[in-house]
Amino acid sequence: MSWVQTLGLQWLEAILQLLLHPFYYVGILVIVLQYRRQIALERRLFSTKLHSLLSESWRTVMWGFFGGLVASALMAVIGATVQLEAVLLLWLVSLLIALVRVRYMCWAYAVGVLGMLHAILSSIPGVGSSAEWQWLTGPILAFNAPSMLALVAVLHLAEAVYVRTLGTRLSTPLFVEGKRGRMVGAYQLQGFWPMALFLIVPLSPDAAVGGAGAGAVSLPWSPLLGGEMWQNGWMIIGFPVMVGFTELTMSRVPKDKARMSSTLLLGYSGAVLLLALLAALAPVLTFWLCLLAVLLHEGMIVFSRRDEEKRAPIYVQDGKGLNILAVLPGSPAEELGLRPGEVISKVNGVPIRTKQELHQAMQLNSAYCRLEILDYARESRFLKRAVYSGDHHQLGIILAPDEDVLYYVDTKPLSFWSYFRRKLTGLLRNEKQIDRGM
Repeated sequence: MSWVQTLGLQWLEAILQLLLHPFYYVGILVIVLQYRRQIALERRLFSTKLHSLLSESWRTVMWGFFGGLVASALMAVIGATVQLEAVLLLWLVSLLIALVRVRYMCWAYAVGVLGMLHAILSSIPGVGSSAEWQWLTGPILAFNAPSMLALVAVLHLAEAVYVRTLGTRLSTPLFVEGKRGRMVGAYQLQGFWPMALFLIVPLSPDAAVGGAGAGAVSLPWSPLLGGEMWQNGWMIIGFPVMVGFTELTMSRVPKDKARMSSTLLLGYSGAVLLLALLAALAPVLTFWLCLLAVLLHEGMIVFSRRDEEKRAPIYVQDGKGLNILAVLPGSPAEELGLRPGEVISKVNGVPIRTKQELHQAMQLNSAYCRLEILDYARESRFLKRAVYSGDHHQLGIILAPDEDVLYYVDTKPLSFWSYFRRKLTGLLRNEKQIDRGM
């Protein structure tokens, strides 16, 4: 049997492994709950939804599957040394620390933690001889830090591509409270993908003797990591991995924020791949290299937040017109090419500064609408369109908030359990608006 036929058979078995893996469905459930919460927020803030639960969930699962195929091909070149017990342990660790913050579900943290535990336990004589704790110490001691760090690098490379390609699509406009208690518009860019990995891994001597995998068929290439471990043969294992990101911006348009986040992720991917090579060359540094991988990930997040803090919000009403926060998909505003961050200066020749003035100006001509828009450079451009009976009353324009909005979103990180609650969490009542109403 040729290596191509063997690879095909092994891959079919790996697909079955993936479909029987319970954490694959845990990942899909998290995605569905995320979109459910996102759509609930949109309905409360804007009285309409900007995303579809079914189509977005299905599209995300498909992106995760095909992205996993590409990541698996890259890992076949680099070399993956992982046991199914280690995969289970990684999932358990990632879910456990995700209870603190959802973003900790990223495997950069779980791999970092297990890599450091591996370095600590490996330095203690006789720690693996206890049969009572073998179920725990065995997978940790067999944990291959260089290979798993390389996997983290590849996963973040895939995440960078996802963010660059899909970040704008996954963005959700929000009303939030600014530094001085003023209501401002913002965008949350959030996405999770359940990547389906099919990793070619070397067989252990015991597995090769037992006839598992493809012990008699050699690969036509030599993976970079693993060395002599590949002499016993190989097999393909299938399992899911969750990758995802969360960003909040008040100072950039979604496209620019996605581009910035993607660039940071690419840099992190390259840095962690270098750490993986260093761990393979100098195993004694494994603890510090795994710790550095975690710190670099946190540093990337801190850098993004401080960049936001230094910049002024752009989705605010400054009295020079009405600032556009978002446009509804398929609406007249999208057809006209209106973009978030632009300003509506005049409607039907009338200068506007408030929502009431916008509605009054649109009623001046029930059949036609002429807009003067200030673009990002605050230069004017003129748009016009016929108005039809079924059109949105604001042409599908979602305006940046003023002080009269009823609700806004708390920007504090949510707990993992908040996604499972029926009651929408993180949505706050605008007390200033209530006080004015009294």
